[in-house]
Amino acid sequence: MLYDTYPELRCAEEAIEQAIRTIATAYECRNKLLIAGNGGSACDAEHIVGELLKGFRLKRPVTDPRIPPALAAKLQGALPAVALTTGVALPTAYLNDVDGEYTVAQSLYALAEVGDVALFLSTSGNAANLIHAAELARCIGVKTIALTGETGGRLAPLCDLAIKVPATETYRVQEYHLPVYHYLCAELERYFFT
Repeated sequence: MLYDTYPELRCAEEAIEQAIRTIATAYECRNKLLIAGNGGSACDAEHIVGELLKGFRLKRPVTDPRIPPALAAKLQGALPAVALTTGVALPTAYLNDVDGEYTVAQSLYALAEVGDVALFLSTSGNAANLIHAAELARCIGVKTIALTGETGGRLAPLCDLAIKVPATETYRVQEYHLPVYHYLCAELERYFFT
């Protein structure tokens, strides 16, 4: 259990558990999770996507009657998730043609639907591109979760929910983000695949 291994994360337990419920509700309504971060947090966003799109800790057999058994045997049940900070074409084009601080907002605008959830990872909580995306999310009916350091920065109050880990140094915040998002993925997987 997360809180036995990392008792210092009990300060964020209520927010973590609420995040699981929020994302699960979106999945039950056939919505998706959209994730973004910068630098190492962008890598974390892709890591989360990888854990959700295929089996993480459990087997996820595919039983869809539309899919032939031989093909289904090579597939795994998935929870839809998209990393908004993947690729270089949009960010570099936006940086060149419009404004680099709005690349995540543009991706969110292009891919989000009402009822989706956006998870923003920021060690400081002050990443301008994530703040703009959180502002946009409110306008278009997307629920927002911030995963930040202990202050939450300017991002936390803009989001519906903020998970603030008990650290301020970038590397320490990232060290706490990993077990938090692994726990989110494991709990979502357990909910939908057991």
